[in-house]
Amino acid sequence: MLSQRYTRLVTTLLMSMVMVTLMTLIVTAINTGLTEGFMSRWGKAILIAWPIAFPLIYVLPKRMQMLAGRICSLPN
Repeated sequence: MLSQRYTRLVTTLLMSMVMVTLMTLIVTAINTGLTEGFMSRWGKAILIAWPIAFPLIYVLPKRMQMLAGRICSLPN
């Protein structure tokens, strides 16, 4: 069992894995179809996308929450 201090890191790891897996699955299927070689193309997409997604999901949440707060408090 990991210490509580790793919660943010583990949450980011899990969130990025789920998001990248589902998004690359859907986009690869739409763009290339479920044809021969699909698993290889999908795997390549995951390997490209995950190293990008993980640090973004780790760094951006507080900034995005602040931006959302500003957007939501704009006068109508």
